[in-house]
Amino acid sequence: KITKIFGLKGEVLVFLDTDEPHKYYNLKSVFFDIEGEPIPFFIQSIKQKSNNQLIVKFDEINLENVNSFVNISLYLPLSMLPPLEGNKFYFHEINGYIIMDVNYGELGFCDHVLEFPQQAVFQIKNPKGEILIPIVDDYIKKVDKENKIIEVETPAGLIDIYLQ
Repeated sequence: KITKIFGLKGEVLVFLDTDEPHKYYNLKSVFFDIEGEPIPFFIQSIKQKSNNQLIVKFDEINLENVNSFVNISLYLPLSMLPPLEGNKFYFHEINGYIIMDVNYGELGFCDHVLEFPQQAVFQIKNPKGEILIPIVDDYIKKVDKENKIIEVETPAGLIDIYLQ
């Protein structure tokens, strides 16, 4: 997301919502979400500001129009997303995955990932109703992408709230 203007050359500060920001430092283009439509924008230069922030100069943005791009969300086509390793996953790819708890067994399937400002949450469909589990690295024990299973170990009492 473009968070603010940076400097006097039409550059913008971009926040990367990712655990592996270094994989995005060499992008050549991205899509801007302009009124619900994906519009391609080409990158002139990228400089790292901090771990999850980049200073970006886009070909199409200059001092006269830069204000209109603040708070615009940026996207990549799914085919351009870098592959994730280990227990890392993109939220869009785990819909339909079975969620297994090491203590309770199969909880159901991930219907959706709910993204809240403080925390992303697995929304799990269970025969007894919905179960919500915060997506926390410490809770995720194994991600089996081949079999579409995520194994979690939740804090004591969390699952009981939903299954009683």
